[in-house]
Amino acid sequence: MMTAPIRKPRLGLRSFRAKFMIVVGGAVLFDLLVSGGLALWNVQRLSRDATAEVGHGLERASQDYIRAYTDSTAAQVGLLLHQVHSDVKALTGVLQGQIDQPARNGEIGAAMARAAPDAVTVTFDAKGKWAQNLPGAPSVVSVWGYLLDKDRRPLPQVQTDIETSAVLDLVAPDLLKNGASKLQMYYIGPKERPIFRTAPYTDQAQTFDRLYPGHNSADFWDFFFPGLYESWQKWASDPSLRPVPDNITQTAPYTDAITGKLIVSFFHPLWTADRRSVAGAAGADITLDQLAEIVERVKVAESGFGFLTMSDGNVVAINPAGEKIIGLRSASDATNKGVTGLDRSLRNSSQKEVASLPLDADGVIRHILLNESGEDVPYLVVTKQLNATNLWINGPVQREVMSLGIVVPEREIYASLTAARDQISRATNRILIYQILAVLVSMLVVTGAVFLASKRITSGISALAGAAKRIQTKDYSVRVDIPTKDEVGEAGLAFNRMAEEISFHTENLENLVAERTQEIEVAKEEISILNGQLKSENLRLGAELDVARQIQLMVLPRAKELAAIEQLEIAAYMRPADEVGGDYYDILQNGAHLKIGIGDVTGHGLESGVLMLMVQSVARALQEAGETNPSRFLSHLNRTIYKNIERTKIDKHVTLSFLDYDGERLTISGQHEDLIVIRHTGAVERIDTSDLGLPVGLESDISSFIDTREIPFHKGDLIVLHTDGVTEAENPEGELFGIERLCENVRRLHGRTAEQVMNGILESLMTYIGTQKIHDDITLVVVRHR
Repeated sequence: MMTAPIRKPRLGLRSFRAKFMIVVGGAVLFDLLVSGGLALWNVQRLSRDATAEVGHGLERASQDYIRAYTDSTAAQVGLLLHQVHSDVKALTGVLQGQIDQPARNGEIGAAMARAAPDAVTVTFDAKGKWAQNLPGAPSVVSVWGYLLDKDRRPLPQVQTDIETSAVLDLVAPDLLKNGASKLQMYYIGPKERPIFRTAPYTDQAQTFDRLYPGHNSADFWDFFFPGLYESWQKWASDPSLRPVPDNITQTAPYTDAITGKLIVSFFHPLWTADRRSVAGAAGADITLDQLAEIVERVKVAESGFGFLTMSDGNVVAINPAGEKIIGLRSASDATNKGVTGLDRSLRNSSQKEVASLPLDADGVIRHILLNESGEDVPYLVVTKQLNATNLWINGPVQREVMSLGIVVPEREIYASLTAARDQISRATNRILIYQILAVLVSMLVVTGAVFLASKRITSGISALAGAAKRIQTKDYSVRVDIPTKDEVGEAGLAFNRMAEEISFHTENLENLVAERTQEIEVAKEEISILNGQLKSENLRLGAELDVARQIQLMVLPRAKELAAIEQLEIAAYMRPADEVGGDYYDILQNGAHLKIGIGDVTGHGLESGVLMLMVQSVARALQEAGETNPSRFLSHLNRTIYKNIERTKIDKHVTLSFLDYDGERLTISGQHEDLIVIRHTGAVERIDTSDLGLPVGLESDISSFIDTREIPFHKGDLIVLHTDGVTEAENPEGELFGIERLCENVRRLHGRTAEQVMNGILESLMTYIGTQKIHDDITLVVVRHR
């Protein structure tokens, strides 16, 4: 047989070669793009992870550094205060020893009078109306006008105090010279004889006259330190009244009358020999410059600074630059009485975040924004609380905890973090550029390779396509010649054999049609016979299902049974989705004991209906047998149903709950849908039964899973039981009716009879379902306490 030649196909957009190039080339290019994209994504992810890890490490290191710096500076401040405390306590020990040993006190006083008369001899000042020793002694002692007799000489006991207090001249100079730097140290007499001896010597009384008019005629303690002496008197009777278990009492910062500097005073009360009263005080002053020196030396990064503040926010020490940055405003609390205090509070700061800064967050680093020239600049702030002390301001002594704060700009403390991130970012960008170039070069190479390979790969397929078109025009003499030894070559051989077979079968087509027609007639007769048998079987099954449905309805509670229950009003409704449903409800009464059950067999149809009848029969038998314990009742029922399921090989189980009512108590047991209770007040409650049991028929023994719960049930209360056919009913849009909509309907129908509530719910449910097919059995039981 002669074969017609096949034309060589041209390369066009619809040709197989073009499609091959598009598909294969596109797939390879897509793979390159995906793999390249993943590589780029991985590089970026590694960059982000590295940046984050480095950032976290540097951030932690920076924050640890700030905390350590704060702790170190706080320790220096604490050490300074501790040294001052130690010096005051040393002076107190000497003076207290004089008080406790009167004989030695007299001897030392007499010795001081002989050895240093200028320390114990005072001269009256007619202008100031006070007496004071002349310059030249190591200390100055001032005796106020009300402590002098009519001859302007100190009263006898006052003179004794002057002489014995001269021991300050022996101790104070060395204490002032050594240890912590102090401005002055002093002794103040008891309230009835408050002489004032201070080392070194100053024009003490003269300065008081100038700064504090009226002080000479007023009680010294009440004038300068109101409430302080009284606090110490209370400590003498009960040391537990001390805010901090230490006798040292410090003042808030105030202006010193002698030097005009801002100082902090540290007092230690002196006690009488019997420790029942206050006998005066020893003290020392330090200037704020000494505290500020430590704080102002704080330098974190380029411009970080420190501040020392009282617990009320009053800043004790800060450098001028820091004061400006955190927006402090200074104000003096000047009066004509007492000491002049310092008011430089964080709470009055012009920076809102500083004004609200918590001072009790010990060691916590906070991020705040400070306004600088109209721009919000981020800062880090950390505070460290110092040891608690007793503090006098104006009134009773109180507990005080000062805090040291460190403030540093984030841009400075995180400078190394920013630099590291920039380096990682630049390295990442270089890698991304190289990767993109590599992907572009690969794409060009792949495109050229696909174009060259497409001709060899697709030539045989093109020949097959041309031959197929010839077959389509009924030219069965066509043959193809594909020299390759691959699958395309095998397809060419198969095509040639197929062409021969088509040619052969075309000649014998009429005989084949006759044979197939006869086979079809025989098949039609067989189908007609089977249709008749199927119709008969359907009639039989329909009759059986109708009988099963009637049996199922027959065992449901009758209206007269429900009406016979005196205390309860019960209405019930059940609608199977098929001829036979799988829902269960029953009301069983045995004497005064009433049991209401509701359940749902998995699925619906004949098997579900049979299992429901089993449950009803077993429940009735247990009720009649007098089993009133809810847990045992459900456990026995489960064991029986489980054995029946094993025997019948029904792959189903039942969610089942029972309500037991004895006229007083209502108890629920078993796992089923939520129980809905509407109280006589209209309040709606949902009772979850998921923890009260396990589906019946799953396990042979469920006793360990069964639990009970008592539910209050009073006159006017109403209970609604339902199966999931109610809450899972769908409207035409496929939306569920839902438990919330059911509760809302129950609330709306509050106050009506059980029958009216049931009908109202069903009416709303059917309206919601509309034309949508009902897919599950619907069961509803409403119980109302008459």
